[in-house]
Amino acid sequence: MSILVVGSVAFDSVETPFGKASGILGGSAIYFSAVASLYTKVNLVAVVGTDFPMERLEFLTDRGVDTRGLQVMDGETFCWAGRYNYETNTCENLDTRLNVFADFHPVLPEGYEQSDIVFLANIDPDLQYEVLRQVPQARLTMLDTRHLWIHDKRESLTTAIRAVDVVTMNEGEARAFVETYGTLTAAKAILNLGPKVVIIKQGEYGCAMLGEDGYFSVPACPLEDVRDPTGAGDTFAGGFLGYLDKVGEMTPQSTRRALVHGCAAASFTVEEFGIDRLRSLTLEDIVGRYQELHQCTHFEDE
Repeated sequence: MSILVVGSVAFDSVETPFGKASGILGGSAIYFSAVASLYTKVNLVAVVGTDFPMERLEFLTDRGVDTRGLQVMDGETFCWAGRYNYETNTCENLDTRLNVFADFHPVLPEGYEQSDIVFLANIDPDLQYEVLRQVPQARLTMLDTRHLWIHDKRESLTTAIRAVDVVTMNEGEARAFVETYGTLTAAKAILNLGPKVVIIKQGEYGCAMLGEDGYFSVPACPLEDVRDPTGAGDTFAGGFLGYLDKVGEMTPQSTRRALVHGCAAASFTVEEFGIDRLRSLTLEDIVGRYQELHQCTHFEDE
């Protein structure tokens, strides 16, 4: 059992009402791998520049993450800077320097094409589709996206969505893609394109899922201390797919449990800046928070 993740590795600089951090390790592939590797084997594909200190990845390789797919190109690593206010569902982009990420072309090392599950983080949808064509035997595929691709590459994104099993977007992205004000309407329209499941990320309010067995919603874990929401969506995906790979099935019930695992995993990410909390995170921690979510949402029929 294994998961292939294709995404970004970056240097992040983040400001929130609770502090700031500069030049910290980030990127969708990092956040995803930090959580998914607690459940299963992860094969990582991304790119960094010659300025990237490889020792920063030791905590991932210690967890068994295969980094043979991490390309090193002449130049500087992708850099991103953002600012959150007290409305943590929105972020002000302060700086984006793609650097070597602008020329990223995913290359799968030998054996990666045999990964059981594939997660395509928010990269160019043409590249997402290119990767999908190289993993025809994957039993489960999932993609994430963002406003840039919705606005600039809608046709390519639609093609990629038609080719995967699971699509995840936040509320604003889903509404923008479908061009509607209704989140449920947007989810239904995306589901009609062909995926089996559509997941709508709702930030501090949790997430919702629409699939063949209907609608299911999970609130976010109740937290008193939220410091940095960066990467929460990618760690959600790590918990969601990690759980599904661990149990080896995608039934309506296992998918619902996976959604709760994803929410539980993401709740740890926001407690510290960057990946600081994820370095010491254990699967037992996630299971404990899963049980807390179960307790605060469970009720008996009369």
